[in-house]
Amino acid sequence: MIDWMQIFLIVVAYLLGSIPSAVWLGKFFFDIDIREHGSGNAGATNTLRVLGAKAGISVLVIDVVKGFVAVELIHLNPVLKSDPTLWLNFRIALCLAALIGHIFPIFAGFRGGKGVATLLGGVIALAPPAAAVAVVVFVSVLFIFRYVSLASMAGGLSFPFTVLFVMNNSPLFLVIFSCVIAALLIITHKKNIQRLFLRQESRFEPFTKNNSIK
Repeated sequence: MIDWMQIFLIVVAYLLGSIPSAVWLGKFFFDIDIREHGSGNAGATNTLRVLGAKAGISVLVIDVVKGFVAVELIHLNPVLKSDPTLWLNFRIALCLAALIGHIFPIFAGFRGGKGVATLLGGVIALAPPAAAVAVVVFVSVLFIFRYVSLASMAGGLSFPFTVLFVMNNSPLFLVIFSCVIAALLIITHKKNIQRLFLRQESRFEPFTKNNSIK
């Protein structure tokens, strides 16, 4: 039997993820498409570099919140609480739907960002300890090496290790999800990896604004 409520929530999670905060903020306040400037990525880092700290932080917060809210949509279908496994698995499905929405947003021609911030919001809802470790790893790597891409991948790779070795008796589907996410972050940062090896990747300078916008 088809559970239309679950389908509805998956669609809503995707639509939440599809909110292109960087694109809309750039067009509304600066009259530009952020995807045509800087790295071309519709995310917080590129927004910060091109449009400045206020815009970048705004995009970061919105993207984290939409991932968190997407996972918490499950409370609109409390009947799932009777089955802990189904409850967790559906929350993971909601997180994935939001992530797919961010990467392929219906509201922005299916050209979105890498989904790191949206994923973080989802993981905060799913597994707070893993999210905390990922943030610590991200900040540490960013502070040492000054590469957002490297810090993002390191934070993502910490996720399965935390789930496996720090969180006791993690459910199998959460373990699989953490490994898939880590692999996905590597894949979506393929070009960044190439630039890192060629020493062409841009370093993170939080107080420097790109002057290409006139």
